[in-house]
Amino acid sequence: MAITFTINHPISVQQFAEVLGASGLGERELVEDAVFMQGILDHADVLVSAWHGEQLVGVARSITDFHCACYLSELAIRKDYQNLGLGKKLQQLTQQQLGPRCKLILLATDGSNHYYEKMGFQKNPRCWVLEGG
Repeated sequence: MAITFTINHPISVQQFAEVLGASGLGERELVEDAVFMQGILDHADVLVSAWHGEQLVGVARSITDFHCACYLSELAIRKDYQNLGLGKKLQQLTQQQLGPRCKLILLATDGSNHYYEKMGFQKNPRCWVLEGG
């Protein structure tokens, strides 16, 4: 299976929503709100995508200052493409866009703590979240 990876290659709202849904992350996103979805795509600083031919199969979307901190907002792989190392590759390609001292930070979904621990992330109990609205 030939998977290609791109950096900051445009993806459509529909492609992004399909990957989120097919990865199991769609229920936590407002995938049916096209304005919301377009906004988060337009304002991503780093968008790394995995493609199987013309089909988007994985995406890592990040917001960053490129030197100190990078928030990895979504790391989504279609379920039928999971366990192939694509998530690790998307993470590595994201990190290659950052400065050498830049920390990669994310909020894990329920049940994914073991996955991120395997990828070398350290759990940090000092995260605080203030919901919008």
